[in-house]
Amino acid sequence: MARIDYVDDPDAPKANSVVPSVVAIVQDQQGRVLMIHKTDNNKWALPGGGHEIGESIADTVVREVKEETGYDVAVETITGTYTNPGHVMAYDDGEVRQQFSIAFRARLLGGEARTSSESDQVVWVTPAEIDDLELHPSMRLRIAHALSGSDRPVIG
Repeated sequence: MARIDYVDDPDAPKANSVVPSVVAIVQDQQGRVLMIHKTDNNKWALPGGGHEIGESIADTVVREVKEETGYDVAVETITGTYTNPGHVMAYDDGEVRQQFSIAFRARLLGGEARTSSESDQVVWVTPAEIDDLELHPSMRLRIAHALSGSDRPVIG
């Protein structure tokens, strides 16, 4: 399903749904960050996705990382919340979703890279290499906050 992101755009369509979602910041022993290339918007991103009925939010993180990357993780902490009502995502099925994302730091447990219907590439990149990737500004913000070294989550 294709997606277009709008941020503080007066011509953006009005939101008609809100879906709590997660992203995971996972680093390996060399400090590289786990990233995926998304099939819905053709951009690089942290692994993550929507919360489902019957699971805890930590379960969502573990499931989404496994589904999109092939890796097993354990949730460590929240690095930020992102609920800008001016950021909406329009999907080709008519859904226009208001941003509601919680970013988590997660520890790598094992597994091996594999792609999915949502990710056509799974890579480990250094923080410096992230600057050269095509990311949505909201994703870049989540990564910057997570890698800042702060003990306090960003509330936004």
